[in-house]
Parts: sequence; structure tokens; C-alpha cells
Amino acid sequence: MPFIADRLSAIKPSPTIAVTQKAAELKAAGRDVIGLGAGEPDFDTPENIKAVAKAAIDGGQTKYVAPAGTLELRKAIAAKFKRENGLDYTADQVTVGVGGKGVIFNAFMATINPGDEVIVPAPYWVSYPDIALMFGGVPVFVVGPEEKGFKLQPADLEKAITPKTKWLVLNSPSNPSGAAYSWDEMKALTDVLVKHPHVYVMSDDMYEHLVYDGFKFCTPAQVEPTLYDRTLTMNGVSKAYAMTGWRVGYAAGPLPLIKAINMIQSQSVTHTASISQAAAVEALNGTQDFIPKNQEIFKARRDMVVKLLNDCPGITCRTPEGAFYVYPSCAGAIGKKTKDGKVIASDTDFVGALLEAEGVAVVQGAAFGLEPYFRISYATSTEALTKACERIKRFCESLV
Repeated sequence: MPFIADRLSAIKPSPTIAVTQKAAELKAAGRDVIGLGAGEPDFDTPENIKAVAKAAIDGGQTKYVAPAGTLELRKAIAAKFKRENGLDYTADQVTVGVGGKGVIFNAFMATINPGDEVIVPAPYWVSYPDIALMFGGVPVFVVGPEEKGFKLQPADLEKAITPKTKWLVLNSPSNPSGAAYSWDEMKALTDVLVKHPHVYVMSDDMYEHLVYDGFKFCTPAQVEPTLYDRTLTMNGVSKAYAMTGWRVGYAAGPLPLIKAINMIQSQSVTHTASISQAAAVEALNGTQDFIPKNQEIFKARRDMVVKLLNDCPGITCRTPEGAFYVYPSCAGAIGKKTKDGKVIASDTDFVGALLEAEGVAVVQGAAFGLEPYFRISYATSTEALTKACERIKRFCESLV
């Protein structure tokens, strides 16, 4: 009898983490590598948030808390949803997880039975399908085509829904494409969902505050209030507040689902760190002045990277509405050869050869369910991004 559970045969390690680790290993071996795989801001956590965390340690906030999260944080989250999204939740309808991934894991464990289908628009964040598979779910991939801004189309959503559909996962702005749904685009999707009352919606809003050019963020339960009782609205402090390592994600939704999530958490990780939760209260309740400043920095980087990539032969790159990623096509490089005669047959070949030749680490589109593309995170210094794009251009020019 095998020691490892059969369920693990259906999943794979995170490709984005693997790329980051590979880049770190090459750097440690002496290679000059620019890593553009990590999905985390290069900014430090704001000082006011760090100060509250230090005070929490000194004040003895180092004990167990409720699996759902501290009442203070859950109240702050409920106030955030009301203030920023027009959504009314009580503290009892809020759960705090070990990052957004922890919330998704718990929600899928609480709801998915073997054979239940989870609609995942592609390109998608790498963990959605694997977490669903872990609990016997069946990911159903629906492509958001590049010519439609990598966004799920209502007619395609309608076709994908079956009696077995349990969840639709919506991530706006998106990792990896940066695509974000306008109010009208979101309303067109929620109009479909209204007709199918057995489908629950997981709205991953982690990049809510990272939008550009005056884009107005919206979330499904805000756009279509009748979906309130079957929507899990998820967010966290990782991206907007530069707190990836603090591991605080949160969600609000129907009380029976939240209770189930909390029960699972009580028998697994118990809760995320008490110090991190104290810091998250300050993040949500404290000054937000740094967010628009960071937005401007990210926007400038986005615009620069898009321009430089579009100057590379064989690459085209659309300008995304949000997040801190671009998702360029390398279709023009497919079929060409490297200097040493290797054929670029896929985006996986492209990113592997790019890393080998120029020391630039990006993530292949195959990892996100849509080829032939690759993802670049521009959440790093302008200097590093400039050098990386110069190297990408040199690599593309070297292909024959």
C-alpha cells in the first residue's frame, strides 16, 4: 500500500513558486539572474502597520485567538466591505485565513464533493484547479481570449454551467493577466449566474486596490445583490499593503459556509498568527495614503514594460487594467531556433531558453492554462525591469 495518499497524484507543486526557487538557486550558484516570477510587491510593509505589530508583541497579544479570527479584525473587515464595496456583513459572516490561499482551501474543502465542477476562467492563478482537484472537484476551464482582454465571456460561461457546477471562480484584477472586469462586464456575467441558483461564486478580489487609468473596481455581490447569499467575497492584505509574508487573507459570505470554514480551520491551522491579525487591523483601519502612491509607481512600471516588450520581435503585449503582471504572447517566437539550435516549440521552451541564455526568470503560460504566453511580474525595481526587458529583446533578436 503506497504511503502517500492517492489524491496527491492529481496535483502539482506551484509553478510560480518553482520559478522563484529556481532563480534563487541560480543566483546562489553565481549566475546573474533577474527574477520576474514572484507575485509580491517589492515595497516594504508600511511603518504604521509594523509599529502596531511590534506593540502587539510587547503588549502580550501572543496567545491563541478564535479560529474565525479576532473580533477586532473581523469588525475591521466588515467595515471595509461596507465602506469600499457597499456590502453589509456582520463579524460572524467574516473568516480570517492563512493568506487568501488558506481561505480558498477551506472553502473548497467545506463544499466540494467528488465530481462537483468548478469553473475556472483561463488564464488562471495556478492554485485554483489544484485545490479543487485535492477534494475531488473537476476544474472546468473556460478561456478568456486575448482579443476580449483575457476576460470570461457571458455566452461561454452559460455553456460551461451544468447541473454539476458548484463554483465559479472570478479573479479581478487577474493573476496572471491583469485583466479587470468593468461594472458592465461584471453585470453581464452576473446576469448569467442569476439564472443558475445552484452555482456559488468565489470572488477573489486580492488585487482590488491595484488598478490604473481611472478604472473602477467592482465585485459580483455588489453588482448583483441577489447573489449575496451564494457569493464568497475574498480579499487580503498581501498585495495592496505589501504584507505577503504576514499571511492574512479574509472572506465574507453566507453564515453556514463561514461556520463550515471556521470548523475546518479549528481542526487544521487553528488561526493565522495573532500578531499578523493585529497588524491587519491597522492596515484596514489606518491611513491608506500610500496606496495611490504605490499605484502610480506600478502604473509607470506597467507602461514601461508593455512598451519595451512590444519592441521585442515575436512578442506582443496588451496593457492590463490592474494587478502587477503582464501576460505577453510569444507566438511570434514559436518555431524559431536558439543559437545552439534548440527549437522553441512552446512557451515552456521559450522561458527555459530565456533563463538559460539571458538569466531572466519568467513563468510560462502553460502554468496558467493559456498558451503561448508568459507572465512577468513588474513588482520589482524599474532598474531590474529595464535590464530584464533589454535581455528579453536581445534573446528574441537572437532567434532564427
